[in-house]
Amino acid sequence: MSPSVFDPGLESITVAETELSDVDGEAGEIVVRGYPIEELAANATYEESVALLLDGDLPTADRLATIQPTLVDYRAIDDAVRALLDAAAGVGVAPMDALRMGVAAASLGTDADDSREAAKRVVAVVPTIVAAYWRYRQDESPVAPDPELSHAANYLYMLTGERPSDDAVRGIETYLTTVIDHGLNASTFTARTVVSTESDLVSAATAAVGALKGPLHGGAPGPVLDMLQSVHDSGDPEGYVRDRLDAGERLMGFGHRVYRVRDPRAAVLSAAARQFYAGTDDDGFYDTVEAFESVALDALADHKPDHRLATNVEFYTAALLHGVGIPRDLFTATFAIGRAGGWMAHCLEQLADNRLIRPVSTYVGETDRTWTPVDKR
Repeated sequence: MSPSVFDPGLESITVAETELSDVDGEAGEIVVRGYPIEELAANATYEESVALLLDGDLPTADRLATIQPTLVDYRAIDDAVRALLDAAAGVGVAPMDALRMGVAAASLGTDADDSREAAKRVVAVVPTIVAAYWRYRQDESPVAPDPELSHAANYLYMLTGERPSDDAVRGIETYLTTVIDHGLNASTFTARTVVSTESDLVSAATAAVGALKGPLHGGAPGPVLDMLQSVHDSGDPEGYVRDRLDAGERLMGFGHRVYRVRDPRAAVLSAAARQFYAGTDDDGFYDTVEAFESVALDALADHKPDHRLATNVEFYTAALLHGVGIPRDLFTATFAIGRAGGWMAHCLEQLADNRLIRPVSTYVGETDRTWTPVDKR
């Protein structure tokens, strides 16, 4: 065996070949099954995006007509799962913890041995779990999914019990498609690792939720919204940026592990947010968002000229999700709703030509030690 390469973040290690998405951090581009993310997110429904990832091509009208009823059938959760979510809400469990519990129980009443059906079940049931838990947290009964509504519209409907506006549906649909897949990120790698052991897809999804929960992966949009609201209330973006940078603090929503230019998803979501807020009376909030981005980028370029810190996806995620009415505490769980399609597509791709993912470690501990009886230690 050749000597292993030590790369603690695995950035330079290739562990999979994929046909699902390609991320170019230098150029600031994402391609999903050959389609630029800008084109896909601006036009596709979430159901079309899931079908594209699972099947390799955009669905025909006939194919789409078979996919949608399947997702409808898989959206419901049974009494045992509802009782679990109700109990979790009763003790104030965080939404991502509740989602992890709910996803782990999602195999109840389904055929876990059929990987494609399990994949559809996971995609379909995640928004139901999130919405049901949130309703319990508000001391309200869950709203059953409406078979006439789309995946995106159902999520908003199950949260509020009211039919969402077309503008809100388009906004959340754009978001879900924009984040559906992003290369071998931490949660997707986790999911592929789990199924590489020939475990089931529900277990993989449960593990992926655990990875996404971490603040270094999926937890930034909430703090971004806090920052934007603070700036909007003060009306002083320059002062906010100056104070944070002078204190040695980071600005949330800027910089990314992969991108050295503006995150292409930020461009998609900024356009979607601008379109959404144009039809609302938002008290100038979105104007604050755009003004703050400009001020922050100029300040970061002066303060850290060698770092190339550009706007990332979390910045406009916060603005858009806030606008369409997603509670701040559900931002990361809403991310999971979108990313579920990518997780499941990667799991199926892994299983199609599987090899157990088994990296090695380099031992740096002590050597040549001898046993000492307990009475002589």
